[in-house]
Amino acid sequence: MDPCEKEGDATVYAVVKHKNAPVTASNGEAAARSHFPVLWVCLGILSVLLVLCISVIIYISVLMDKQKANLKDLEEEIQQLTEKSVIQEETERLITEKSVLKREMEQLITERNTLKKETERLSRAAENANHTMGVILKFKSFPVNKYCLEKKCQPCQKGWILFQKKCYLFYDENSPWKTWEQSQKLCQDTAADLVVVNSPQEQEFISQHIKYYFDKHHGYWLGLHKSDEKWRWVDGRNDTLGYWMTIGSSGPCGLILPQRNLTANWDPAQCHFENKFICESEALIKSD
Repeated sequence: MDPCEKEGDATVYAVVKHKNAPVTASNGEAAARSHFPVLWVCLGILSVLLVLCISVIIYISVLMDKQKANLKDLEEEIQQLTEKSVIQEETERLITEKSVLKREMEQLITERNTLKKETERLSRAAENANHTMGVILKFKSFPVNKYCLEKKCQPCQKGWILFQKKCYLFYDENSPWKTWEQSQKLCQDTAADLVVVNSPQEQEFISQHIKYYFDKHHGYWLGLHKSDEKWRWVDGRNDTLGYWMTIGSSGPCGLILPQRNLTANWDPAQCHFENKFICESEALIKSD
């Protein structure tokens, strides 16, 4: 081959290549430009998807937080209900215990009242026993047959009358009757004394049980005598009632006359006059 020919071919190729080269670059740029919109669309879609994902994530996070808050509230409510249930059970238990304690207290009160009544009864029984023993000890020889008939003892001896825890004997034998001193001696022989009038009620009781006998000047000796110009009872106390007659006898011993004014039937008489009399003693058994 001719060297010149080879050089010419090379030149032609170079020329051809130079001419075609711009055409090739222009096609690549066009191709690249044709892909840009697609990329922007993809990027836009990706951005939208990313925003949506982020929004969903935020929404889910908000929901989770809300659910957590609701769950916490629910747990607190459950805790409160549990505590309320425990408190209610404790309250019911305490109410039950209170009812039991109330019944026990009522039972104790009943038992206490029963014991109190029994104590009072025993105290009265002891007091009565001491009283009875005191009455018995006044006798030199206790007359059982006069107090206790058919194995049951009475407050007063046979023939005596009970009034306000005292026993009274209205001597009612035939003449000869007794002087004031003899009357007091006979009363003392029965562990008694001539009557001491302590109240209007006792004065009325005595006045209702004395009887008229012999004449209007005879009556019943009282345990009343004059000492140091003062009227005194046999128990040593001064008289404060003074149921004396406005017109009567004179003397240092007190006599009560039947069928007279209730508040004016005492008569000062001579102690050696003979009259019936009234004895008074403590009852053997105290009546409630």
